[in-house]
Amino acid sequence: MSDLPAFGTPRLFSNPRADHGRVYGPSERAILSRAAFQEAMAEIGAWPGYAPTPLRSLGGLARAAGIDRIWYKDEGSRFNLNSFKALGGAYAVLRLLAREVQARVPGVPVTALDLVVGRYGKVTRTVTVTTATDGNHGRSVAWGAQVFGCNCVIYIPANCSEGRQRAIEAFDARVVRVNGNYDDAVRQAAADARANGWHVVSDTSYTGYMDVPRDVMQGYTVMVEEAMSQLPASERPTHVFVQGGVGGLPAAVCGHLWETWGRQRPRLVVVEPHSADCLYQSAMSGRPVTVDGDLDTVMAGLACGEVSLLAWAILERGADDFMTIPDAAAVATMRLLADGAHGGRSVVAGESGVAGLAALLCAAAHPETRTGLGLAPDARVLVFGTEGATDPEVYERLVGRAPEMVLNPA
Repeated sequence: MSDLPAFGTPRLFSNPRADHGRVYGPSERAILSRAAFQEAMAEIGAWPGYAPTPLRSLGGLARAAGIDRIWYKDEGSRFNLNSFKALGGAYAVLRLLAREVQARVPGVPVTALDLVVGRYGKVTRTVTVTTATDGNHGRSVAWGAQVFGCNCVIYIPANCSEGRQRAIEAFDARVVRVNGNYDDAVRQAAADARANGWHVVSDTSYTGYMDVPRDVMQGYTVMVEEAMSQLPASERPTHVFVQGGVGGLPAAVCGHLWETWGRQRPRLVVVEPHSADCLYQSAMSGRPVTVDGDLDTVMAGLACGEVSLLAWAILERGADDFMTIPDAAAVATMRLLADGAHGGRSVVAGESGVAGLAALLCAAAHPETRTGLGLAPDARVLVFGTEGATDPEVYERLVGRAPEMVLNPA
């Protein structure tokens, strides 16, 4: 039984199309594969500042939840950008620029170092990349553009915080605020890119736009492989809870675990806010559907209304469950981590990055959902803490303390 406070009522939909016996075949490998992961790992692993992020054992929270283990992959220190998105957006910028250089200088291999030192600056300075973002993906694209030497324009929805806008602008990107939600920003970025000859580096895919989002998702698998290698040799998770968004992250987690562990992979639970649940609604409908409205949620990085088609091609059969949670669950989880309620050091985690853990705790405290997910006392759960305090002002407002005060209390 759970020894947790009430987190609010979750919604759970167990995917009737999930097929745990299905082989990870050619159609899936055309989207994500271990072969393409090796290429991404070799590239990203050579970047200055690369180091695996920690996998933390949250023993106290596991005991409170009435399960055996909780492992928390803490992305708060990734490349000093405080988010796993550094693995995706910047990698996709690098791949795009390498293709552009090779198209204009045929037969010449292009390395990241070539781009960093400006060897092909005459080419890269003519390239502009653009994307829509609620914060973290845009910061990664802007960072990649600055590091690898091209121009950058980032589109943000109306409710994106000023702190996240400033963080993007710190990498010399031009930021355009759109009068609408995230999906409106996606459409505006695509339209302006067509009009200006820019290159979209999006983490969502749609008809006619697939290659770059595939690179973004493949970059995310570096984080998944790190977590797999950091798990105790004799233990594997029985469950993985991972936040949804447009689907790129859960698809990367699902695909990498599916290809690597096959039928022995954990039960995968995709998590969204109640008010921005395009994946949940798509699972219920059996096809990608759009969720309209302002998508207002404190979990701003998950405020997405349209599903990435590439991601859905993986999740349609690979995801076992879809779950939504109230905003209060995310905020309560941020505070539990800040308080060191798991019995270890305090952890600074952002409101979107805690969604997977929040869903686990929410489910553990709700008997019907707990049973539906098979969260038995011997359950071992892996979650991905995909961001730290990406906006310190928002973090302080929600937690009641500044991030530095959490990590270095007086």
